[in-house]
Amino acid sequence: MESISEFTAQYPIVETVGALAVLLVLAFLANFLVKRVLLRVVEHLLSRTPLGQRPDIRVQEVNRRLANIVPAIIISSGIALVPHMPVAAITVVKNVANAFVILTLAMALAAAIDVGEAIYRRGPKASLKPIKGYVQIFKISIYAIAAILIIAALIDQSPLILLSGLGAMAAVLILVFQDTLLSLVAGVQISSTDMVRLGDWIEMPAADADGDVIEISLYTVRVQNWDKTITSIPIRKLVTDSFKNWRGMTESGGRRIKRAIHLDQTSIRFLDPEEIDFLHGFRHLTPYLDQKQEELRGWNAGLGDKGEVKANTRRLTNVGTFRAYVEAYLRNHPRIHQNMSLMVRQLQPGREGLPIELYCFTTTTVWRDYEAIQSDIFDHLFALLPEFGLRVFQDPVGSDFRQLGRQ
Repeated sequence: MESISEFTAQYPIVETVGALAVLLVLAFLANFLVKRVLLRVVEHLLSRTPLGQRPDIRVQEVNRRLANIVPAIIISSGIALVPHMPVAAITVVKNVANAFVILTLAMALAAAIDVGEAIYRRGPKASLKPIKGYVQIFKISIYAIAAILIIAALIDQSPLILLSGLGAMAAVLILVFQDTLLSLVAGVQISSTDMVRLGDWIEMPAADADGDVIEISLYTVRVQNWDKTITSIPIRKLVTDSFKNWRGMTESGGRRIKRAIHLDQTSIRFLDPEEIDFLHGFRHLTPYLDQKQEELRGWNAGLGDKGEVKANTRRLTNVGTFRAYVEAYLRNHPRIHQNMSLMVRQLQPGREGLPIELYCFTTTTVWRDYEAIQSDIFDHLFALLPEFGLRVFQDPVGSDFRQLGRQ
């Protein structure tokens, strides 16, 4: 023992290196025991709880972050016990170890916040009040505070000294974080006014966005378009620019049909008695024709001698009767919402014929069912037009010109 003492007294560097090696071995063993033994026991226990069984809730990340603190604390506490260690070196090692502890605690706290958000996201109010933007602001604040404490630990100064200098840098900080501040204000406005929720179908042509909102974060709102592409919209754009939210349509329970059939105006004419008798057999037209014929007979009877001129009389037209049929057909359709606006109207005629527009709502908002209902209605009406002596307007095509050439 005396020889070892004499040797270390003669060569102090050996004693210093040996003590450092022992300190590093202790730190390594502590890291091994915490991560391979204690951490596994904790994770095994957590796996039996609801939190540990959810793949989207990563409680283990918090534990792993906290486990990194143990070797850093051992090094920070034991470095002063190493003999012949320069004071400056002890200070540097302790400061770096303390800075590492602060960073690890900040990362563990951020991971714990992510766990809390994941738990909240599974709740019934998550789509109504998303908190991801607030979570990101909170995490930014944590890392900002951690950065100040880390710098203070590295330079071995009080953090109050750094904070006192931030007042003079306020203007610079506002300039640097102006996007963050604007996004935060926009997020608060969107949340408080309930402008957008997760799952809403929004349409914003200026941003080429047309689809479902899948994420609302601090800076952006992510929209999955119908072609499965993803559009990221700066969140403040939803406050400053206009967009359409289809949530009202979904909540109403009905989706609008607003489409016109363009009729060839040369096919519009009065109906003769034989045609009226034929149309009397249409179930949806019988009440209309009975009421209309009674009204016309009374009107024409009041004309007296002038009723002998057909131009003075009122008569049924094929287009008016068709319009009445379409409305009666829609009012008896089981998939058309009868408690919402329903009308069949004639729009201004133009180069594409006379538009007869259907304006009504389906009893479902499911896209596929809506398209099927709309298609079935127009399939029926297009096929029924010849029964009224009407033709659909269509620009001439090659076959029309060939047929004309044969005549």
